[in-house]
Amino acid sequence: MYRFLLVIEKANNNYSAYSPDLPGCVATGSTREEAETNIYEAIEMHVQGLLEDNLPVPESNFLLNTWLLLKSLLQVLKLYKLNF
Repeated sequence: MYRFLLVIEKANNNYSAYSPDLPGCVATGSTREEAETNIYEAIEMHVQGLLEDNLPVPESNFLLNTWLLLKSLLQVLKLYKLNF
């Protein structure tokens, strides 16, 4: 089983998704859920192609520090005077 960090971003009229572990593997969707579904499919195809070509599947080099993320979110909420 492979694990990759996913990044989903809100754009003007849609959502985009990518994995920093898999350069060039991207997807979009009209909704966040659609972008997430599409990136899972894109990653599956990307990894399958690497395996078929006997190329190594990269290991994830990215870690999500949930404590740091939560701390940053709380700082943003405080900045905008939103109570959480």
